[in-house]
Amino acid sequence: MTHTQKRSMIWTMAITSVALFMVSLDNLVVTTALPVIRRNLHASISQLEWTVNAYTLTFAVLLLTGAALGDRFGRRRMFALGLLLFTGASAAAALSTSADALDIARAVQGVGGAIVTPLTLTILSAAVPRERRGLALGIWGGIGGLAIALGPLVGGAIVDGVSWHWIFWLNVPIGLVLAPLASARLDETRGADASLDIPGLGLASSGLLGIVWGLVRGNAHGWTSVGVVLPIVAGAVLVAAFVAWEGRASSPMLPLHFFRDRTFALTKLASLLMFFGMFGSIFLLAQFFQTVQHMSPLSAGLRILPWTAMPIFVAPIAGALSDRIGGQRLMAAGLALQAGGLMALAALQSSTVPYTHLVLPFIVSGTGMALFFAPVANVVLSSVAPQHEGKASGATNAIRELGGVFGVAVLASVFAHAGGYRTADTFTHGTSTAVWIGGGVVALGAVAAALIRRPARAVETVQEEEPALAEAA
Repeated sequence: MTHTQKRSMIWTMAITSVALFMVSLDNLVVTTALPVIRRNLHASISQLEWTVNAYTLTFAVLLLTGAALGDRFGRRRMFALGLLLFTGASAAAALSTSADALDIARAVQGVGGAIVTPLTLTILSAAVPRERRGLALGIWGGIGGLAIALGPLVGGAIVDGVSWHWIFWLNVPIGLVLAPLASARLDETRGADASLDIPGLGLASSGLLGIVWGLVRGNAHGWTSVGVVLPIVAGAVLVAAFVAWEGRASSPMLPLHFFRDRTFALTKLASLLMFFGMFGSIFLLAQFFQTVQHMSPLSAGLRILPWTAMPIFVAPIAGALSDRIGGQRLMAAGLALQAGGLMALAALQSSTVPYTHLVLPFIVSGTGMALFFAPVANVVLSSVAPQHEGKASGATNAIRELGGVFGVAVLASVFAHAGGYRTADTFTHGTSTAVWIGGGVVALGAVAAALIRRPARAVETVQEEEPALAEAA
């Protein structure tokens, strides 16, 4: 590798990593701010759910379109435009004076994030030599996981130190610096398939919106009411129509033949279940210390630090090991640890539980999160041909974000039905019930990951490396 290539790779790694961190942070940065936002904007539980889900839903639905736009119009160009859109929406969220205005701004943020996120992966993958891709994508996965995990701490620190509005103002200077830097320092690349699947986008968007809309409104309006049943049923029909369309479309946004590959299909299932359990659980656990034990947002974020800090130490090691011992093994171990940690937290839920009893489950959960996030991108991309990496990366992020959307919607509904915000006891009972379910879902994800076979391309890479290592020794 020449000095110029090495410098270009470093710039690419730095720019894509910062962009990924900023966009991923906004998945959960609001969680420790939710009690403050609820009081400040007089938000209902459904509006609080939309503060998280408005972002993750548009983010998830449009990720595949973001990847396709990059393939068609240029990944560097769309990456910079996505950053500017995300930055503008962040400013609008900071200026919101009502819960509805905040939710709309969060939805637009999700559009910008949906353009940026898959392009960070394809841009980085194109800039890094294949023999270093396991390490580079391990770092990429670790940074994304770290940003998601650090969201509650960063949100708590900002809310406690300034106000909840600065959660969003923080993105503005970063985005304004990154967008021109990306245009100046990144190489422009395009994908082989530059078409856009407009019917697929319409069916997926409207179908998923209908399902989530019904789930979020279920407890407030009754699960048998027309306003809940109708959007869920209509959404399910539209999602089925989306699958049927993708099977016969000439240029589908989600090629169904990807799912014939066992590695791809099981990795997607494991990601969906992981994000379902993690997002839904952390949505509630992040509020526990403030709502039940009456701590400040910063104190609440600090107490989750044993969970959120573990990816810093574990993810780089896991990324470096993923090619050697198999990323699927790390993923299965990580999901098993995450499930165990969540179940322990569910069992320990009470209004008077000492913090020291929660530290070990937080550490176990954080270690599991890091072991999963670090190798997952490399496992997925190793299961598809290089020309399909753009759509594969979009599918990876879309499916895991959808898991988060459904996790928040379903577990928040379980929480509201089993307990709610009325008293400390009802909050802890509702949270315990929901987190038990979240842990069980993540455990199913561990089973799915354990069934993944090592991708052929990864095996070939290791076999090629072993003679060279023996010769060097």
